Amino acid sequence: MDYEYSQMFLESRTKPFHKFLSLFQKRTDSAHTAHSEFGRRKDQLQSRASPSSPMKPTDMAKEGTETTEETEHMIEKNGAKETETVLSAGDAKEMRAVILSGFGGLNKLRVTKKAMPEPQEGEVKIRVKACGLNFLDLMVRQGNIDSPPKTPLVPGFECSGIVEAMGENTKGFEIGDRVVAFVNYNAWAEVVCTPLDYVYNMPDDMTFPEAAAFSMNFVAAYMMLFEVANLREGMSVLVHSAGGGVGQAVAQLCSTIPSVTVFGTASSFKHEAIKDSVTHLFDRNIDYVQEVKKISPEGVDIVLDCLSGENTGKGLGLLRPLGTYILYGSSNMVTGETKSFFSLAKSWWQVEKVNPIKLYEENKVIAGFSLLNLLFKQGRCGQVKTVVEKLFSLYNQKKIKPVVDSLWALEEVKEAMQRIHDRGNIGKLILDVEKSPTPLMASDSTETSEAGEEEEEHEGDNDNKERMPFIQ
Repeated sequence: MDYEYSQMFLESRTKPFHKFLSLFQKRTDSAHTAHSEFGRRKDQLQSRASPSSPMKPTDMAKEGTETTEETEHMIEKNGAKETETVLSAGDAKEMRAVILSGFGGLNKLRVTKKAMPEPQEGEVKIRVKACGLNFLDLMVRQGNIDSPPKTPLVPGFECSGIVEAMGENTKGFEIGDRVVAFVNYNAWAEVVCTPLDYVYNMPDDMTFPEAAAFSMNFVAAYMMLFEVANLREGMSVLVHSAGGGVGQAVAQLCSTIPSVTVFGTASSFKHEAIKDSVTHLFDRNIDYVQEVKKISPEGVDIVLDCLSGENTGKGLGLLRPLGTYILYGSSNMVTGETKSFFSLAKSWWQVEKVNPIKLYEENKVIAGFSLLNLLFKQGRCGQVKTVVEKLFSLYNQKKIKPVVDSLWALEEVKEAMQRIHDRGNIGKLILDVEKSPTPLMASDSTETSEAGEEEEEHEGDNDNKERMPFIQ
C-alpha cells in the first residue's frame, strides 16, 4: 500500500472520530461559557449582598431566578446551533462517482460517494444516464498525457442524461430536457454540472447510450474529415483502428459522400463484424503500406492516425499530392497496465522527423487534431455546436448511427477499461449509470469490502479473474 493510499485510508477511518471530538469540544466550550457567566452573576449577587449595600432576601431570590433562566437560555441556544450545523452537514446530497486516486493501474480506480455538485452561473446540472469511455481515458488513468491534472479526480469527458437544474442566467434548456454534453473531466458520476455551451438537446429517437457514444467520436471524425482534410467525392481515406468508436464513425461519414474509398486496419478478429463498413480491410499487424499500394499505387488522400510512432512516417509516405495526414492520438504509447517510459521513448524515436521543405516539395499537409483542446482551451464551442447540429441532422435522416459495443455499470469500470486496453471493442464502450453490477465486479471496484476494510489490489490481478460476458 503506497503512501498516498495509506493517507486516504487513515483519513477515512479517523474522520468520524474527529467529527465527534469537534462536537464534544463545542459542547464543552458552551458549558464553560455558561459556567463563567453564572459565576459572574454570582459575584454580582454577593457584592450586592455585602454590608455596604444590603439586599433583601426577596430581591436575591428574584435575581437568582433571572440568572438561572438566562444561563439555561444560553446553553439551549448554543446547543441548537451545534445541532443545526451537524444536521446541515449530514443532509448534504451525495452521489456515486468513479474516483481516480492516483495515476497508474486499474487499482487506482474506485467507485465511492462524494458531494453532489450544484450548478453555478451559466451551468446546467445533468442527471447522468450514460457516459462514454475512450482510449484517452485509459491514458489519463496512466498519467500518459501532457500536463495531467491533479488527483484524486473523476474521469470522463462526455455523458448523456436529463437536465435537473440550471444556474443563474442559464437559458436554452428546461428541466427534464434530454441532453448530451461535453465535460472537462467529472463525467463518470451520477450528476455533472457543465457550462451550457457544451450541452446539446438530443434527437427524440436517440437513446442515452447512443448519445454517449456519439459526441466525442462523431464530432472528431466529422471535423477531421470535412473541416481539416476537406473530404470530397472520389477521394480515399486510410483510418487506423477501424473497429473502434472513431473508426466506425469515420466509415459511416465517408459513406455519406459518393465514391469515397475507405482503407482500414484492425485486429483480425474484428474483420467479420466490420467488413461491410469499409472498402478494404487489413490486419493491423501486417505491412499495410504494401497492401494499400497494390490497390492504389498513388496512395491515399487522407490518413487518420491514432497510433503515432512508426505509423507517422508510413502515413506520410502513403499520401498523394495535396493529401492530408492527421494525427489525433498516440495509442502505441500504451502497452502495459501502467505508464511505460520505454514505450514512450520508442514511440517518440519512431516518429519521422518532419522536414517542412520536403512537405513543400511533395505538396503534402500534416495536421493534428484534439477535440478537447479545441473546446476547453481554444474556445471553439460555437464551431463544435454547428458540427453537432449537422451530425444530428444526419442521424435523423438515418444516415449515421453510433455503434455501441457494450454497457457497463460504474462498478464495472475496471473490466470495461481492460476491454478497451485489450483493443477488444467494436464501437463504443458505455458506462450505464443505472445498470446493476455483477457481484464479482461490484466487490472489485467499490471502495470497501463486505467486512468494511478497504481492499488493496495488485496490478495483474484482473488477468486471474473470470471475464464476465458483456451486453450488446
